[in-house]
Amino acid sequence: MTAPVPTTGWDTQTFERALRAKGQSYHIHHPFNRRLNEGGASPAQVRGWVANRFYYQVNIPRKDAAVLANCPDRDTRRQWVQRILDHDGHEGEAGGIEAWVKLGEAVGMSRDQLWSMDEVVPGVRFAVDAYVNFARQQPWQESVCASLTELFAPQIHKDRLASWPIHYPWIESSGLDYFRSRIPLAKRDVDHGLKVTLGYFTSRAAQDRALEILQFKLDILWSMLDAIQLHYGTIE
Repeated sequence: MTAPVPTTGWDTQTFERALRAKGQSYHIHHPFNRRLNEGGASPAQVRGWVANRFYYQVNIPRKDAAVLANCPDRDTRRQWVQRILDHDGHEGEAGGIEAWVKLGEAVGMSRDQLWSMDEVVPGVRFAVDAYVNFARQQPWQESVCASLTELFAPQIHKDRLASWPIHYPWIESSGLDYFRSRIPLAKRDVDHGLKVTLGYFTSRAAQDRALEILQFKLDILWSMLDAIQLHYGTIE
């Protein structure tokens, strides 16, 4: 006999702990990422990872624009639009996409190579497109919840900043500026995303849904590395 689902939601502290516990599925633990940060990748594998992640980067503003389109709350839109500007850039600030182009150039790719998307493997394209379509089709609060993988992002950026200069001295240090910039921005985005998520998903059923959504986004990121590893080979 199936046990009844509790109807009373967790308090915010317990719910937040459950969200943060999902970090065990973050792609920081993926074998490809671990070996990449341990210095085991060839230049071709580094370039393959950069090129495929670029497809994710250029689609983040499109995802965030879908959140804005679905959100009737003016104050939320005012805060959320900053995420688009962070990536697309604005007057006096080149933005995260341009910083990723600089990373591509630092690892030996041309701007045209990156923007052509010729290196994007089908599994990465499918996973990223699924994430953008989720943001278009689901309530905006669910898309905000999906963005909470930012909870776990600062550490992965810190790991790259600590290990890449040691293992890949052929990569210009300025090419790593994207990772440097995202550490403080991730905290700002998490603070807002958590406020929305903790305030919207209040019943146990809703909180379970939130955990499913966050797992969906974690699976997107993990699947991208699966596809990259399949195409470029396991890092020795």
